[in-house]
Amino acid sequence: MTSKGRWKSKGVERRLALAFGVSTGLILLVGAGALTGAFLEKATQDQIIDRVQPALLDNTHLHTQAAHMQRSMRGYLLTGDKALLADYRRARAGYPAILSDARRHTSGETEQSLNRQDQQLQAYLRVTNQQAQASPRSDQAAHLTREANRRFERFEATNHRLEQQLVSEAKRLQRRADTIVTVGAVALGALLILAVTVALYTAQRTTRTLVGPLRSVVVTLGRLTGGQHAARAAERGPAEIRAVARSVNQLADESDRLRGIEEERYRLSETVRQLGVRIRERLDVDDVLDAACTGMGESLNADYVFTLLIHDAYPDVVPVARAWSAHDGLLPGERQRALPPIPADVVREHYRQGSPWIVPDLPRYLTETTPMPGAPGDFARIGLPAANRAAATQLGLHSLVVVPMGVGEEPIGAVCLARTRPDHPWHRVEIEAAEAMGSSVARALHASKLYEKETRLVQELRTLDRTKSDFISTVSHELRTPLTSITGYLELLKDEDTGPLTEPQQHMIDVVNRNAHRLRALIEDLLTLSRIESGKYTSHKAPVDLRHLISSALDAMRPAAEAASVHLDTDCPTQPLICEADSDQVDRVLMNLLSNAIKFTPAGGQVRVQAAAQDGHVALTVSDTGIGIPEAEQRQLFTRFFRASNATTQAIPGTGLGLTIVHTIITNHGGTTQVHSVEGKGTTITATLPLAEPQHGQSAGTTCPPSGDP
Repeated sequence: MTSKGRWKSKGVERRLALAFGVSTGLILLVGAGALTGAFLEKATQDQIIDRVQPALLDNTHLHTQAAHMQRSMRGYLLTGDKALLADYRRARAGYPAILSDARRHTSGETEQSLNRQDQQLQAYLRVTNQQAQASPRSDQAAHLTREANRRFERFEATNHRLEQQLVSEAKRLQRRADTIVTVGAVALGALLILAVTVALYTAQRTTRTLVGPLRSVVVTLGRLTGGQHAARAAERGPAEIRAVARSVNQLADESDRLRGIEEERYRLSETVRQLGVRIRERLDVDDVLDAACTGMGESLNADYVFTLLIHDAYPDVVPVARAWSAHDGLLPGERQRALPPIPADVVREHYRQGSPWIVPDLPRYLTETTPMPGAPGDFARIGLPAANRAAATQLGLHSLVVVPMGVGEEPIGAVCLARTRPDHPWHRVEIEAAEAMGSSVARALHASKLYEKETRLVQELRTLDRTKSDFISTVSHELRTPLTSITGYLELLKDEDTGPLTEPQQHMIDVVNRNAHRLRALIEDLLTLSRIESGKYTSHKAPVDLRHLISSALDAMRPAAEAASVHLDTDCPTQPLICEADSDQVDRVLMNLLSNAIKFTPAGGQVRVQAAAQDGHVALTVSDTGIGIPEAEQRQLFTRFFRASNATTQAIPGTGLGLTIVHTIITNHGGTTQVHSVEGKGTTITATLPLAEPQHGQSAGTTCPPSGDP
């Protein structure tokens, strides 16, 4: 080769070296720019991930904890449930730790906002501490609740402002990252255009290896920002760009995970609510157990659910009251009875602990007697009994969540949820849902047991009442025979067929006769009461003019009124008052009302009977100027055997059955009975009866006797 050729060659070589040097410089410059952009973008993303996002999550967690305190205190003040008060105290004890975690991720203005939130929460807690001392549903509790709400709203406002500030910070950093990527892309494009003039191959290679991956990351970030949560960046190109892509993907995955947890928590909370509604609709214990087992198993995706209930018949163990499997549903009785019980001391200790017992890896405790750390009772020291280990092995159980059940300080039992697959562990949100469901089931079971006890008590009372009624009926019938004999012999003595009677003997016979009639009236009242309670007291209704019955009753009671120096007064219309009624029963109503009025009216008093047609009914009123009835006792006036305290004090005889019979007769006739009384001034009793349709050609008939005594 000639020197000129060598020179040219050298020149070309230099040119090539220069070209490759420029290309290399451009490549180095491009790489440096890419790395710088990647590092800046990664630093921005790291700020979002390591500082802003944790601070935002901690701020949200702080608000959630405070809201939990507020809900628990409100629930306690509304229901008086001590368990809600305990929830409030646990939430209150936990919030300082959450605040401490939040402060580790914040500084400057954010730190000041957290301090304000802490001060506002402290102000709120000072009110809630007073609420905890107040009586639920009291005026004080209502006043404190309003004050607590105002303070809590101030805390929420500060919390919301911090949340908006952190969201704005995250958006600003995201825009900064986008700007870095965009500027880097533009710069790289310019450098690549320059590099094309030097080496097309180098430019093309640079474009393929650098710009493409960055553009992919930018596009992915734009899609994520636009709400396309499934978008992911391709991890290709230089390591730094791949790291940025991985960071973007990790951030998107974490957002998806948190969003999924919230969605699952919402779904489970709705399931808890629906299950609570279903079991509250049931009053039978078996129905509650069936609904609870099925609902918890299906909603929590369990393989088995076992409900254990404390039973008085088994003081030392707690048997399985209901069992459910995902494959077979509710297990039949023989399979359920084959499941071993749990020692009662373990269940009671578990309820005292007040938290779920979680066993994530059950098989490690099934091969032999192995202590179970954190387990209640003897399980923590000696492990599961052999029968329980065998049953768990046979069913293939792998993980357990056991939730205690009880009301107040009294345990009811426990609910055990089990899964058989190692790849399907229990998540925290599911455990929280199981706790809530267990509380609902416990309350429903407690209510069902109370309902069963009440039902049994009502049945026993009804049986006792029937026995009493039968006894009264039997005794009354048995008393009628000797009483008839007594009254018969009294009539014989009064006829003087056995010889004349002296005046003292006549007086004694009159006393015996009066008391015999009183005893007969008492027996008739008792028999009537017995027929009423047994449902055999029926009315044989026919058209009857109420005026005739009033006239007859007044004639019958006039001697008694004259003997008691009580003035009788009447007020009846001239036209007929036709009722579709049982005349004997209505006559008994009149006799009872008049006898009571005369009996409780002092000498010189007045008893007035009125009857009038009103809106398709007859209003029958008997009023007196007697001793009256205390206002506090008037509601019990129609209760059998009830007698007013002033009548008892004055030793006025009576059984307390007359008005009960009156009320029953009037009710059977479709009427009503009302009482108006003022103690010391008199009593007015008004009974209404439906009027019958007037019959064509019906005469006016007779009227009531004229006002006043004849």
